Amino acid sequence: MNPTSAPRGAPRVGFVSLGCPKALVDSEQILTQLRAEGYAIAPDYADADLVVVNTCGFIDAAVAESLDAIGEALAESGRVVVTGCLGARDGGGFVRERHPKVLAVTGPHATHEVMSAVHAHLPRPHDPFADLVPPQGVKLTPRHYAYLKISEGCNHRCTFCIIPSMRGDLVSRPLAEVMAEAERLLRAGVRELLVISQDTSAYGVDVRHRTGFWQGRPVKTRMTALVRELDALAHAHGAWVRLHYVYPYPHVDEVIPLMRDDLAHGGLVPYLDVPFQHASPRILRLMKRPAAPEKVLDRVRAWRAAKPQLALRSTFIVGFPGETDAEFAELLDFLAEAQLDRVGCFAYSPVAGAAANALPGAVPADVKELRRVRFMEAQARISAARLAARVGTTLDVLVDAHAHAGRGRSKRRIAVGRSHADAPEIDGVVRIEDGASLAPGSLVRVRIEAADDHDLAGRVAGEHERAS
Repeated sequence: MNPTSAPRGAPRVGFVSLGCPKALVDSEQILTQLRAEGYAIAPDYADADLVVVNTCGFIDAAVAESLDAIGEALAESGRVVVTGCLGARDGGGFVRERHPKVLAVTGPHATHEVMSAVHAHLPRPHDPFADLVPPQGVKLTPRHYAYLKISEGCNHRCTFCIIPSMRGDLVSRPLAEVMAEAERLLRAGVRELLVISQDTSAYGVDVRHRTGFWQGRPVKTRMTALVRELDALAHAHGAWVRLHYVYPYPHVDEVIPLMRDDLAHGGLVPYLDVPFQHASPRILRLMKRPAAPEKVLDRVRAWRAAKPQLALRSTFIVGFPGETDAEFAELLDFLAEAQLDRVGCFAYSPVAGAAANALPGAVPADVKELRRVRFMEAQARISAARLAARVGTTLDVLVDAHAHAGRGRSKRRIAVGRSHADAPEIDGVVRIEDGASLAPGSLVRVRIEAADDHDLAGRVAGEHERAS
């Protein structure tokens, strides 16, 4: 069923979703509730009776984008409800000061508050039909993958981050609720669950790992127990599970053996997204992050010894206040030693309300950018070497879409997918040269024939070729 279908004459709500995957899940929950109550989802401003804008407020560029989106929605529609992280700043005063004509402002994960505002300004239809909503809810991702948010908020107080002030402390979702959502998604055809939160490793800490129940069995509200259950459920449906935002706590070691080498039939993929942020002990202390890079390297070595196929992704900040040339060199040395597969790097940006803004030793903008470029050049060399080592191997690949390669008479249609080492939109891809007939959501074994700094290319492997 088309998720935008609704009874003729139903009030129509437009929706703009910005920010991270956690905000995307908030958007999906709001859209699902709108459809459950019989509202239609308008595809553009012209058809919308009211517009909801889900904002991001993490860095200055995101704030500017969110404010621009609100302004555009007001200009085009005139009736706008604002939600999300930017809405939490100054209790909504930040947004109202810049856009006083908005109808309402709420913070993140505020489906009830958003719906109350919609009801006040666009009365709900008199005869809603529950079957307007598909079982998995309204999703903003392609049909074959979905984000599964397991908690809200964060107990860390990193000095560069204002997420706790916007989203609050850690609140873990009940394990049975998480598993029930995962099962609905998989039954609806999702082939990859991307587990997200602010701190996935801390799942259950806030409730002291109390015992939950799933399918009549007691299961601890704990990361390892949850992952074990998700792996079994996904494997039964031939789907993948991928872990994001995993802090390198000791108990993460227990998750590594759960990762599967053969992914043709689904399960937990050998991939971890671990936000290291820096490698200088002094800078890490200023960030209020764990400050033992040598232990991190020991853990990375142990993980790879236990699971050679493991792909590691991380993010780093360069140009943090007070960062010296020597400390930046420490970071480059760490990068060379860790040999991470996928890396993102940001030049430090002073976010309004972040404690780090008060630290001395601001790094000039041109120096920050130079360090970012040098960092990414170093990582590109590492990435190229690690991908080159994949040439000649065979990988399980999840097909995402089709594309065209070549020009003129050599132009051809290929499939584009991802291996276990690639999360959607942030990592690389695998181009399948003879994959024109493969449907999105297909799992296929691919023999790798070429590599560049970021991506792989190959052809569908023979029936008897094993992943290597």
